Amino acid sequence: MHTFKILEDADKEYTEAAAWYEKQKEGLGERFVDVIQRKLQIIRDHPERYPRKKGNFREAVIRIFPYIIVYIFYKRKKVIVVNSIFHTHRNPRIKYRRK
Repeated sequence: MHTFKILEDADKEYTEAAAWYEKQKEGLGERFVDVIQRKLQIIRDHPERYPRKKGNFREAVIRIFPYIIVYIFYKRKKVIVVNSIFHTHRNPRIKYRRK
């Protein structure tokens, strides 16, 4: 079993995106949450499934919504850290810059 953490900024991005989608159409925010939760579960179950993109950062693409989940898997420590739930139309340089 792996330790799984979502950084505060990533959680904020996720919550704000879900609220925005829900305002656009009732139920859409819920669908967004479901899609993200399924992808997070895949990451928990198979942390090495998605490719490394920059350094140790891995990216899991969300096909239905324009988002990617950026995370690091520390294999020796058995820790997964979600760095960003990132809208793909934003500046790609900032997706790795988190606290």
